[in-house]
Amino acid sequence: MFVYLAEWMVYGYPSENVWELDLKRFGALQSSRTFLRHRVMEVMPLLYDLKVPRWDFQTGRQLRTSPLYDRLDAQGARWMEKHGFERPKYFVPPDKDLLALEQSKTFYKPDWFDIVESEVKCCKEAVCVIDMSSFTKFEITSTGDQALEILQYLFSNDLDVPVGHIVHTGMLNESGGYENDCSIARINKRSFFMISPTDQQVHCWSWLKKHMPKDSNLLLEDVSWKYTALNLIGPRAVDVLSELSYAPMTPDHFPSLFCKEMSVGYANGIRVMSMTHTGEPGFMLYIPIEYALHVYNEVMNVGQKYGIRNAGYYALRSLRIEKFFAFWGQDLNTCTTPLECGREFRVKLEKGMDFIGRDALLQQKQNGVYKRFTMFILDDHDTDLDLWPWWGEPIYRNGRYVGKTTSSAYSFTLERHVCLGFVHNFSEDTGEEQVVTADFINRGEYEIDIAGHRFQAKAKLYPFSSLFTHKRRKDDVELSDFHGK
Repeated sequence: MFVYLAEWMVYGYPSENVWELDLKRFGALQSSRTFLRHRVMEVMPLLYDLKVPRWDFQTGRQLRTSPLYDRLDAQGARWMEKHGFERPKYFVPPDKDLLALEQSKTFYKPDWFDIVESEVKCCKEAVCVIDMSSFTKFEITSTGDQALEILQYLFSNDLDVPVGHIVHTGMLNESGGYENDCSIARINKRSFFMISPTDQQVHCWSWLKKHMPKDSNLLLEDVSWKYTALNLIGPRAVDVLSELSYAPMTPDHFPSLFCKEMSVGYANGIRVMSMTHTGEPGFMLYIPIEYALHVYNEVMNVGQKYGIRNAGYYALRSLRIEKFFAFWGQDLNTCTTPLECGREFRVKLEKGMDFIGRDALLQQKQNGVYKRFTMFILDDHDTDLDLWPWWGEPIYRNGRYVGKTTSSAYSFTLERHVCLGFVHNFSEDTGEEQVVTADFINRGEYEIDIAGHRFQAKAKLYPFSSLFTHKRRKDDVELSDFHGK
């Protein structure tokens, strides 16, 4: 611990991920004396208690809420807390026993399984709405071209894109590790809109302020509280939004990763983005908070004919994991580089532009990586009877330990559990880490250890669900091949 502290003081960051010890994971809301008193009283007994998966704090709740909180709560939303913000987990149908769900604590198949399955199915076949207002949102503007120049240095992907385009990019440290993973929309030539994970609000602000010139004309504003964010997911999302905006929303008129300010219902100035953070078709709507309830009501009213329903973060988690989407704070951290998780295409290495972490990535590209982000599909796991993987399970390759899982979820598309994690290559003689190649990943036989029981798993370096793109046409071929391996 003292070594990491010394590295932190000398170099600005330690050699290992110590996010759980970083004060910047807290915000001003945690400085309330009442909050601290109640939370500490809850935390101390937990040191000696067994925490079940998806466990939530009970104190300090309903502190930060979306303008839609009461409306969603009345419709059966069950809540979890992230950085003090209430977020819907799933929505309990009227015929479900609410008390039993609230008291359900297990390492096996949870009682909310069927609820999340129906939400995922709706996301894939019709249209769902997820309130994602908790995400961190910054605006960066300047009087000249300074905003672009500084952001080009602070972020690893090329942000010099036409107005209205969205770029997925990392904010890296000198070692090439992710300080943040975000999406940035170019609102106009001198203004950018940045979307980051919820718990990045303090950390990201601190990092940007630290690296921005003191005498610049650059304006950094935290606008997280100004916008309610609705994620409209599913193939019928385009129909709902087309009716509400009186504008064509098809890919020909509104391509992927595009942002445009539009009217939705009576409300103006809605930032509509053609992305969903899940890989499914749909749109993100960033709505000025005074219009939030109106837009939500309009979306739900128009969407009735298309089978619309509310959904929560558990459905979102299942969708993003089966698409092999890494998430900062779970899969990515300050010691994870884009080359280690298959995101080299999001880095401007070949464009001759300098950015923080470039030298480290160039060296890593030349020498090779020592871990690779990998997707695992459990093969002989019984969802109804076996303990579930949640995260942190050991990964074995040819009988030898090679890493651990970082995320896991049940894929309702594959009808299998999917785990994400990093595979290392430890020398059998010395235990030292060696280069991990795609061939090393593909030639191994894998097992995931869940509470001492090992389950066979198939490893992939690309989304396994991509094999199901033409599922209706190739269903028999793909499924028979999958079951036969």
